[in-house]
Amino acid sequence: MVRVLLVDDDAIVRAGLRLMLGGAPDIELVAEAADGSEVPGLVDAHGLDLVLMDIRMPGVDGLAATEALRARPGAPEVLVLTTFHTDEHVLRALRAGAAGFLLKDTPPQEIVAAIRTVAAGDPVLSPAVTRRLIDQVTGGAGQGSRAAAARARLALLADREREVAAAVGRGLSNAEIARELHLALPTVKTHVSRILTRLGLNNRVQIALLVHDADTPP
Repeated sequence: MVRVLLVDDDAIVRAGLRLMLGGAPDIELVAEAADGSEVPGLVDAHGLDLVLMDIRMPGVDGLAATEALRARPGAPEVLVLTTFHTDEHVLRALRAGAAGFLLKDTPPQEIVAAIRTVAAGDPVLSPAVTRRLIDQVTGGAGQGSRAAAARARLALLADREREVAAAVGRGLSNAEIARELHLALPTVKTHVSRILTRLGLNNRVQIALLVHDADTPP
Protein backbone atom coordinates (compact mmCIF):
# COMPACT_ATOMS: atom_id res chain seq x y z
CA MET A 1 0.00 0.00 0.00
CA VAL A 2 1.37 3.40 -1.04
CA ARG A 3 0.56 5.97 1.65
CA VAL A 4 0.13 9.46 0.17
CA LEU A 5 -0.04 13.02 1.47
CA LEU A 6 -1.80 15.45 -0.89
CA VAL A 7 -0.70 19.10 -0.69
CA ASP A 8 -2.70 21.60 -2.76
CA ASP A 9 -4.39 24.87 -1.85
CA ASP A 10 -7.25 24.29 -4.31
CA ALA A 11 -10.06 22.42 -2.55
CA ILE A 12 -11.61 21.40 -5.88
CA VAL A 13 -8.33 19.88 -7.07
CA ARG A 14 -7.98 18.01 -3.78
CA ALA A 15 -11.52 16.69 -4.07
CA GLY A 16 -10.88 15.43 -7.59
CA LEU A 17 -7.62 13.75 -6.64
CA ARG A 18 -9.22 12.27 -3.53
CA LEU A 19 -11.94 10.71 -5.65
CA MET A 20 -9.44 9.45 -8.23
CA LEU A 21 -7.04 7.92 -5.71
CA GLY A 22 -9.94 6.30 -3.88
CA GLY A 23 -10.36 3.99 -6.86
CA ALA A 24 -6.80 2.65 -6.63
CA PRO A 25 -6.71 -0.39 -4.31
CA ASP A 26 -2.98 -0.06 -3.62
CA ILE A 27 -2.93 3.69 -2.84
CA GLU A 28 -4.16 5.24 0.40
CA LEU A 29 -4.65 8.99 0.73
CA VAL A 30 -3.61 9.36 4.36
CA ALA A 31 -3.80 13.13 4.79
CA GLU A 32 -4.30 16.45 2.97
CA ALA A 33 -2.81 19.91 3.37
CA ALA A 34 -3.55 23.30 1.81
CA ASP A 35 -0.11 24.81 2.39
CA GLY A 36 3.50 23.65 2.48
CA SER A 37 3.85 24.75 6.08
CA GLU A 38 1.67 21.82 7.12
CA VAL A 39 3.92 19.21 5.52
CA PRO A 40 6.51 18.61 8.31
CA GLY A 41 3.89 17.94 10.96
CA LEU A 42 1.90 15.60 8.75
CA VAL A 43 5.02 13.71 7.69
CA ASP A 44 5.96 13.27 11.34
CA ALA A 45 2.44 12.12 12.24
CA HIS A 46 1.98 9.57 9.46
CA GLY A 47 4.09 6.86 7.90
CA LEU A 48 4.12 8.23 4.36
CA ASP A 49 5.59 6.88 1.14
CA LEU A 50 4.92 9.85 -1.13
CA VAL A 51 3.89 13.50 -1.08
CA LEU A 52 1.88 14.75 -4.05
CA MET A 53 2.89 18.41 -3.96
CA ASP A 54 1.45 21.47 -5.68
CA ILE A 55 3.99 24.12 -6.61
CA ARG A 56 2.08 27.38 -6.26
CA MET A 57 0.53 27.95 -2.83
CA PRO A 58 -0.08 31.23 -1.00
CA GLY A 59 1.94 30.45 2.13
CA VAL A 60 4.90 28.08 1.95
CA ASP A 61 5.01 26.99 -1.68
CA GLY A 62 5.75 23.50 -2.91
CA LEU A 63 9.32 24.35 -3.85
CA ALA A 64 10.31 25.46 -0.37
CA ALA A 65 8.38 22.59 1.16
CA THR A 66 10.10 20.07 -1.12
CA GLU A 67 13.56 21.46 -0.36
CA ALA A 68 12.93 21.30 3.38
CA LEU A 69 11.36 17.84 3.26
CA ARG A 70 13.96 16.16 1.06
CA ALA A 71 16.75 17.50 3.27
CA ARG A 72 15.43 15.33 6.09
CA PRO A 73 16.69 11.74 6.51
CA GLY A 74 14.17 9.08 5.56
CA ALA A 75 11.90 11.59 3.83
CA PRO A 76 9.07 10.28 1.61
CA GLU A 77 9.36 10.72 -2.13
CA VAL A 78 7.91 13.90 -3.66
CA LEU A 79 5.96 14.14 -6.89
CA VAL A 80 5.20 17.77 -7.73
CA LEU A 81 2.16 19.06 -9.56
CA THR A 82 2.22 22.04 -11.90
CA THR A 83 0.25 23.72 -14.64
CA PHE A 84 3.46 24.90 -16.37
CA HIS A 85 5.59 22.24 -18.04
CA THR A 86 8.29 24.80 -18.92
CA ASP A 87 8.28 26.56 -15.57
CA GLU A 88 11.80 26.94 -14.16
CA HIS A 89 10.30 26.12 -10.78
CA VAL A 90 10.00 22.50 -11.89
CA LEU A 91 13.76 22.27 -12.36
CA ARG A 92 14.29 23.71 -8.89
CA ALA A 93 11.98 21.04 -7.48
CA LEU A 94 13.93 18.30 -9.26
CA ARG A 95 17.21 19.70 -7.92
CA ALA A 96 15.69 19.68 -4.44
CA GLY A 97 15.07 15.95 -4.71
CA ALA A 98 11.58 15.59 -6.16
CA ALA A 99 11.32 12.45 -8.26
CA GLY A 100 9.45 14.19 -11.08
CA PHE A 101 6.39 16.23 -11.89
CA LEU A 102 2.95 15.93 -13.42
CA LEU A 103 0.77 18.43 -15.18
CA LYS A 104 -2.60 18.89 -13.54
CA ASP A 105 -4.38 17.88 -16.75
CA THR A 106 -2.59 14.50 -16.80
CA PRO A 107 -5.11 11.64 -17.32
CA PRO A 108 -6.10 9.99 -14.03
CA GLN A 109 -4.66 6.59 -14.92
CA GLU A 110 -1.29 8.22 -15.63
CA ILE A 111 -1.29 10.02 -12.30
CA VAL A 112 -1.95 6.73 -10.52
CA ALA A 113 0.81 5.01 -12.52
CA ALA A 114 3.22 7.86 -11.74
CA ILE A 115 2.52 7.60 -8.01
CA ARG A 116 3.31 3.88 -8.13
CA THR A 117 6.49 4.51 -10.11
CA VAL A 118 7.80 7.20 -7.78
CA ALA A 119 6.87 5.23 -4.66
CA ALA A 120 8.95 2.36 -6.07
CA GLY A 121 11.96 4.68 -6.17
CA ASP A 122 12.05 5.49 -9.87
CA PRO A 123 11.66 8.94 -11.47
CA VAL A 124 8.38 9.50 -13.24
CA LEU A 125 9.90 11.50 -16.08
CA SER A 126 11.03 9.72 -19.20
CA PRO A 127 14.61 10.54 -20.22
CA ALA A 128 13.38 12.38 -23.33
CA VAL A 129 11.01 14.56 -21.28
CA THR A 130 13.74 15.22 -18.72
CA ARG A 131 16.19 16.38 -21.38
CA ARG A 132 13.54 18.54 -23.05
CA LEU A 133 12.66 20.17 -19.74
CA ILE A 134 16.29 20.87 -18.96
CA ASP A 135 16.89 22.39 -22.39
CA GLN A 136 13.89 24.68 -21.99
CA VAL A 137 14.49 25.99 -18.49
CA THR A 138 18.26 26.09 -18.00
CA GLY A 139 20.66 28.73 -19.15
CA GLY A 140 21.48 32.33 -18.32
CA ALA A 141 23.48 33.75 -15.48
CA GLY A 142 25.50 31.37 -13.33
CA GLN A 143 25.65 28.63 -15.95
CA GLY A 144 29.46 28.58 -16.11
CA SER A 145 29.92 28.42 -12.34
CA ARG A 146 27.29 25.69 -12.09
CA ALA A 147 29.13 23.67 -14.75
CA ALA A 148 32.42 24.02 -12.89
CA ALA A 149 30.82 22.96 -9.62
CA ALA A 150 29.19 19.95 -11.29
CA ARG A 151 32.50 18.85 -12.84
CA ALA A 152 34.20 19.13 -9.46
CA ARG A 153 31.55 16.93 -7.87
CA LEU A 154 31.75 14.30 -10.60
CA ALA A 155 35.54 14.27 -10.16
CA LEU A 156 34.93 12.76 -6.71
CA LEU A 157 33.73 9.56 -8.35
CA ALA A 158 35.84 6.60 -9.42
CA ASP A 159 36.31 6.15 -13.16
CA ARG A 160 33.66 3.44 -13.50
CA GLU A 161 31.22 5.45 -11.39
CA ARG A 162 31.69 8.43 -13.72
CA GLU A 163 30.94 6.17 -16.69
CA VAL A 164 27.76 4.96 -15.03
CA ALA A 165 26.77 8.53 -14.10
CA ALA A 166 27.29 9.65 -17.70
CA ALA A 167 25.08 6.79 -18.89
CA VAL A 168 22.37 7.77 -16.41
CA GLY A 169 22.64 11.30 -17.75
CA ARG A 170 21.97 9.98 -21.25
CA GLY A 171 18.77 8.38 -20.01
CA LEU A 172 19.89 4.74 -20.01
CA SER A 173 18.24 2.24 -17.70
CA ASN A 174 20.29 -0.02 -15.44
CA ALA A 175 19.87 -2.90 -17.88
CA GLU A 176 21.04 -0.74 -20.79
CA ILE A 177 24.03 0.48 -18.79
CA ALA A 178 24.94 -3.11 -17.94
CA ARG A 179 24.93 -4.08 -21.61
CA GLU A 180 26.85 -1.01 -22.75
CA LEU A 181 29.56 -1.21 -20.08
CA HIS A 182 29.64 -5.04 -19.97
CA LEU A 183 28.71 -5.17 -16.31
CA ALA A 184 26.39 -7.37 -14.30
CA LEU A 185 23.07 -5.71 -13.47
CA PRO A 186 23.64 -5.92 -9.67
CA THR A 187 27.01 -4.22 -10.21
CA VAL A 188 25.33 -1.33 -12.03
CA LYS A 189 22.80 -0.98 -9.22
CA THR A 190 25.66 -0.89 -6.71
CA HIS A 191 27.45 1.82 -8.71
CA VAL A 192 24.28 3.92 -8.89
CA SER A 193 23.77 3.59 -5.13
CA ARG A 194 27.38 4.62 -4.50
CA ILE A 195 27.04 7.62 -6.80
CA LEU A 196 23.96 8.78 -4.92
CA THR A 197 25.72 8.34 -1.57
CA ARG A 198 29.04 9.92 -2.58
CA LEU A 199 27.41 12.97 -4.14
CA GLY A 200 24.60 13.37 -1.60
CA LEU A 201 21.88 12.96 -4.22
CA ASN A 202 18.39 11.54 -3.85
CA ASN A 203 17.57 9.92 -7.18
CA ARG A 204 18.54 9.31 -10.81
CA VAL A 205 16.96 12.59 -11.94
CA GLN A 206 19.50 14.48 -9.84
CA ILE A 207 22.35 12.44 -11.34
CA ALA A 208 21.10 13.35 -14.82
CA LEU A 209 20.85 17.02 -13.89
CA LEU A 210 24.39 17.03 -12.50
CA VAL A 211 25.77 15.36 -15.64
CA HIS A 212 23.89 17.90 -17.77
CA ASP A 213 25.37 20.77 -15.75
CA ALA A 214 28.88 19.35 -16.14
CA ASP A 215 28.42 19.13 -19.93
CA THR A 216 27.21 22.73 -20.18
CA PRO A 217 29.75 24.94 -22.00
CA PRO A 218 31.23 27.69 -19.79
